[in-house]
Amino acid sequence: MRPPAAILDVDGTLIDTNYQHAIAWYRAFRKHDLILPLWRIHRHIGMGGDHLVAALAGQDVEERVGDEVRAAEKSLYADLIDEVEPMEGARQLILHLKEGGRAVVLASSAKSEEMEHYLDLLDAREIVDGWTTSADVDATKPEPDLIHAALDIAGGGTAVMVGDSTFDCKAAKRAGIDTIAVLSGGFSQQELEAAGAVLVLESVEELRHGLGDTPLA
Repeated sequence: MRPPAAILDVDGTLIDTNYQHAIAWYRAFRKHDLILPLWRIHRHIGMGGDHLVAALAGQDVEERVGDEVRAAEKSLYADLIDEVEPMEGARQLILHLKEGGRAVVLASSAKSEEMEHYLDLLDAREIVDGWTTSADVDATKPEPDLIHAALDIAGGGTAVMVGDSTFDCKAAKRAGIDTIAVLSGGFSQQELEAAGAVLVLESVEELRHGLGDTPLA
């Protein structure tokens, strides 16, 4: 029987980007005279940009300047993207999963150009079965749309999500699949479990070494 497909989050899971994103959002809000505590912004990294402005600053701000804040974040993050690097063991995990006969899909709400950069960093373009971006769906995490899109790419059957945020866990739960969570996004084990993670590990490197003892076995 074919093992479950691996649906892998990218930002904060395979690529170490969460703090650069937090800084970019902070600067984007600041351009509109909105000074938000950086720690609060970080707590929302992993949520899609279509939800994040309202979640952090309220629906009134979303309606007034939401699109402008998102556009500013895109530009500001582009200035930082050359600083980001893959997590230790990220590419090796993808290879290990594929060698075990699993479909591997990168389920990301990143912009298309960001995803292209990540694929280059991971040298994964010819390895994975496919990937998603924010352009593929109407609503991003914690809505399940990206997970459903990734499952379609995987070809159906059973699957397990690997992610770093509570938003990954909630999206996967709404899509009807389990999540293995890693701590690299800055959320605690308790928070990730409360959001639906069935297993919490320190990193994708730990997952790679212990793959046989996880729901992806």
